[in-house]
Amino acid sequence: MPVPRVAIIGRPNVGKSSLLNLLARDKVAIVDDMPGVTRDRVSIVIDLEGPGGAGPLKPVEITDTGGYGIYTAEGERYDEVGADLGLLRHDIEQQIAGAVATADVILFTVDAQAGMTRDDEQIAQMLRTGRFGPGRGGVDPTHDAPEHQEIRVVATKVDGPKWEAHAHEFSALGFGQPLMVSSRSNYFRRDFLDALYEMMPLAPISDRPHADLRVAVIGKRNVGKSSLVNALAGEPRVIVSEIAGTTRDAVDVYVEFDGRSVMLIDTAGLRKKKSFQGAVEWYAYDRAKRAVERADVIVLLLDATTEISQVDEQLAMLAQKAHKPVVIAVNKWDLVEGRKNDKGKLIDVEDYEEYLRRELKGLTFAPIALMSAATGLNLRGVLEVAFDLHEQASTRVTTGQLNRLVRGLLETRAPSNRVGLRAKVLYVAQVKTNPPTIALVVNDPKIFTLNYERFLLNRFREELPFPKCPSGW
Repeated sequence: MPVPRVAIIGRPNVGKSSLLNLLARDKVAIVDDMPGVTRDRVSIVIDLEGPGGAGPLKPVEITDTGGYGIYTAEGERYDEVGADLGLLRHDIEQQIAGAVATADVILFTVDAQAGMTRDDEQIAQMLRTGRFGPGRGGVDPTHDAPEHQEIRVVATKVDGPKWEAHAHEFSALGFGQPLMVSSRSNYFRRDFLDALYEMMPLAPISDRPHADLRVAVIGKRNVGKSSLVNALAGEPRVIVSEIAGTTRDAVDVYVEFDGRSVMLIDTAGLRKKKSFQGAVEWYAYDRAKRAVERADVIVLLLDATTEISQVDEQLAMLAQKAHKPVVIAVNKWDLVEGRKNDKGKLIDVEDYEEYLRRELKGLTFAPIALMSAATGLNLRGVLEVAFDLHEQASTRVTTGQLNRLVRGLLETRAPSNRVGLRAKVLYVAQVKTNPPTIALVVNDPKIFTLNYERFLLNRFREELPFPKCPSGW
């Protein structure tokens, strides 16, 4: 049986993301007092413990959603360039509808301190009638929900005994006695977790989502990261909008590729740090860095219609410092191939590759994939290269092969030394994979300068079975 799914829904600013973080015991979703921070579906699989730590662990997929309704605060409907954030409401509510339609348990989240609102009542009515989604003069139907779908009200912000009576008022919504919890003070936390545990069927641990490859997609704003993820997923799993900065959280999306499972991590589009507007962008930047850390392969997405920017260079440096395999994916290639550049010369693959190598000097080892998320051009190629890179990074070379290689390199070109001390390598071994990490035991480390280290790394890439991967040293 598949892992049970739990969807956290509710109006804006009731504590949905805080509830997800409480369940995950980690800062998975961005939490801020500003309404409308969460826009996409943010999911994570957790293992619920039984009461008192007894009983088997129950794997559960928890999904956080954006707030239903008017989610922008007064005076904050428009961003810094005048884009109307209210236009995102339809897409956000479509994402909520998708989460509701596939959930086994719905946690209808309300704010005990704010009391019941008209939006709470509207959401309750939509849940009772089995319809959820945006619409004019009503709501649009979504596809059928699971056969045994349970709906529970969760009253958040119950920070102490004085708020318990306020939480009980939500019984009027018609979904039984509300569960109570405070993500801030952990009041009723154990009771809430025990109640959720009892709701969940026991699914085998082996049925939890598995990824043969984890790919983090990074890039500057409006480069097409969400479009790429949706194109590979075959569905609108994350919101695509012309409004810059739509994606904020790091969103995990599982796709199947030639019988293998791939976890795509869509990240927030970044820009210069001095241009960050408020704390949310710093949180988004932090989630992007964490996505890079937990990925097997990084896809650095570039826009073929624009020049390489300072932000592109900074992201390339971020990928380089992570010592992860990198695919340089150039989106919108269909818009520039065969056209003329500013000098009147036709743009071809060779010239463009030379341009990228010149601008992104730290990623000279990374393969380049020309693609288009809009037309589907070379999407399979991007994942094929990513799998190949992961295989390279997972390769282990024998100690004997490494010692013979290094001995030959020293005989051909030994490091220069002013004091006449001869360089000796006493032992060489690969001590780690992902990335391939090679350790050398030498007579004097000072003789092996940075330039000579680069020389060795380049020869390793030429002679060993990981030519397109970064190497640890």
